[in-house]
Amino acid sequence: MKNFVLKLSNDDNVAVARKNLQKGDLGALSQIPFGHKMSIRIILEGEPIIKYGQIIGYAKHNINLGEHLHTHNVDYREVNKNYEFSENYVPKNVNSDNTKSNFMGFKRSSGLVGTRNTIAILTSVNCSATAARMIAEHFSDDKIKAYPNVDNVTAFVHATGCGMADNGDGFEALQRVLWGYAKNPNVAGVLLVGLGCEINQIDWLLESYQIKQGPQFQVLNIQNLCGLRKTVEKGIEKIYQMLPIVNKMNRSICSVSNLTLGLQCGGSDAWSGITANPALGYACDLLISKGGTGVLAETPEIYGAEHLLIKRAANKNIGKKLVERIEWWERYTKRNLGTMDNNPSPGNKIGGITTILEKSLGAISKAGTSKLNGVYKYGEIIKDKGFVFMDSPGYDPASVTGQIASGCNIIAFTTGRGSAFGSKPSPCIKIASNSKMFDKMHEDMDINAGVILTENQSIKEVGENIYNLLLNIASGDKTKSEIEGLGDFEFVPWQIGAVM
Repeated sequence: MKNFVLKLSNDDNVAVARKNLQKGDLGALSQIPFGHKMSIRIILEGEPIIKYGQIIGYAKHNINLGEHLHTHNVDYREVNKNYEFSENYVPKNVNSDNTKSNFMGFKRSSGLVGTRNTIAILTSVNCSATAARMIAEHFSDDKIKAYPNVDNVTAFVHATGCGMADNGDGFEALQRVLWGYAKNPNVAGVLLVGLGCEINQIDWLLESYQIKQGPQFQVLNIQNLCGLRKTVEKGIEKIYQMLPIVNKMNRSICSVSNLTLGLQCGGSDAWSGITANPALGYACDLLISKGGTGVLAETPEIYGAEHLLIKRAANKNIGKKLVERIEWWERYTKRNLGTMDNNPSPGNKIGGITTILEKSLGAISKAGTSKLNGVYKYGEIIKDKGFVFMDSPGYDPASVTGQIASGCNIIAFTTGRGSAFGSKPSPCIKIASNSKMFDKMHEDMDINAGVILTENQSIKEVGENIYNLLLNIASGDKTKSEIEGLGDFEFVPWQIGAVM
């Protein structure tokens, strides 16, 4: 039986197909694709469907033993909101005695530590995006090879900054993102480029965050400089002035307590919650045991599983903050004529995920078992150590943008269907949930967690491999996405509110 299906909890009334099942295989009543669910007992109409020991949906009609369970016969219903606030949660212990405690990083004057040494060109508004790109494009690999300690000169441009209210969620989120990127420890120099008449005024940002201009923080205004060409020329001049300063920064031995890891998933399948996510969760627990920080995000993709995180909150106030974020999302989707069960995506469903409840239960396993020490708004600077949550959409580029703005200096991204995602200035490793996809997309994947199924490796073993890779990447090794040149177009601040 173990060669055909996998039962995840004693309470489950479904099992997961370990390979494509044909009609008759282990009593299957029809073909059941790899990763999809098969009933392992009769389930009556209206009864809950149980996977991971939790409810993932309800039977639309009577379901026979051996029946394929998916969107055609499983209903989604609203989640139970009777949250249990517990201050007595005890996380599982991980033995980190034989794991590394240091990496080679860039120590900043702020006390933070970078894993990369980037010069960032930021824009206050989309109207200055072309100028920023032209400045960055000047600094090709040939132009910066004389500065070996500089990883790149990158333009982070976006589609907003004007046609918006000058207060409220959207404006505040954009300002947090811009300031967060400027402050991220992977950024050693900043050039901020504006147009001049936009809502998101550079002077307001500088005043709001008490930013002082200096050799490593410069600003330009297209209207003041009399046009695009002169702005680009001046920007190139300013970056050339920064390069020697940034190049003087060298890597040195740093404690892993200085790592803030963004936990991310995209293009998930049914195996994500069984292999890649739990293995990343183990790596996160290892990092936290050494004093580091793990940041879970994607609020719509914890929906229906948030009660498990609330039980892990260090105190009731932290749990209530997470409830507030869930309630905000319910209002947000309602006023935009959507619902929280619009997720999962078509690709998720092909991969065997039936409801948002099932997807969320798999997604939260990225966060391991540590206590929840804080809940943050999108792009808000993270000050707590250990495991924390940052509010964000489930859309990967927008979510990772918020995590980097919050201070993440490295990202881990699990995927089951396959992803070509990459990020700057924080490097992103990609973890495959199954060996078939890993083999197909080996140029994009850094680690294969599918060996938990195909080679009977343990979650602990793969988790330790992820942890060690994270430290190597933090010390300067390149991720697959960096080698392929990803990260320049994945800066996507979350746009909240009306465009006017």
